[in-house]
Amino acid sequence: MKYRHEWKHEIGYGDLLVLRQRLSAITKRDVHTIDGKYEIRSLYFDTLTDKALREKTDGVNIREKFRIRYYNRDLSFIRLEKKSKINGLCRKETASLTAEQTQTILNGDYSRMAQNKVPLITEFYGKIISQGLRPKTIVDYTREPYIFAPGNVRVTLDYNIRTGIQNTDFLNPDSVTVFAGNAPIILEVKWDEYLPDIIRDAVQLENCRTSAFSKYAVCRVYG
Repeated sequence: MKYRHEWKHEIGYGDLLVLRQRLSAITKRDVHTIDGKYEIRSLYFDTLTDKALREKTDGVNIREKFRIRYYNRDLSFIRLEKKSKINGLCRKETASLTAEQTQTILNGDYSRMAQNKVPLITEFYGKIISQGLRPKTIVDYTREPYIFAPGNVRVTLDYNIRTGIQNTDFLNPDSVTVFAGNAPIILEVKWDEYLPDIIRDAVQLENCRTSAFSKYAVCRVYG
């Protein structure tokens, strides 16, 4: 799996409206959306010394983080994800988990993972044992995804970022989360070898600044 380019920008609500109009004219919507968007719930893992959090805030060039995620309150589609970054490029690896497997992990029972043959789950288990990875916080948000086939471009608008504080009742869709302060709307643009000019032009905004914004980091401020 190759690394991809990634831009992040913090934008305002007016920018969101402009981008919706521009992107709707030139891109396709993700087929998994409901009314053009979906709700994402992630549970992030970190070490006892918060290695992933510290590496993010310190701007470490080579880093990784693990999370478990599902969409639109659907517990039949749960994914373990590892996101890696190097030299500003990113890569995401995924593996399927059942709700039962996820709950055993949340219960601190890792014995079944030791027998699993899926490489990413095996790696996750190894780092749970060797690094002490543990659930840290739930992160909820709304995402509007736009897809453009040339360059394998994916543009997303993320907002309503909410934190579980220290709540890790991940599989309860009704588990309460609260807004993560004044977290901005985040524009993300991801692509492979090249970014087509039509997309580059569409996402250009006045007073828009590149950001190293991390939903995990902003939600960890609260616990």
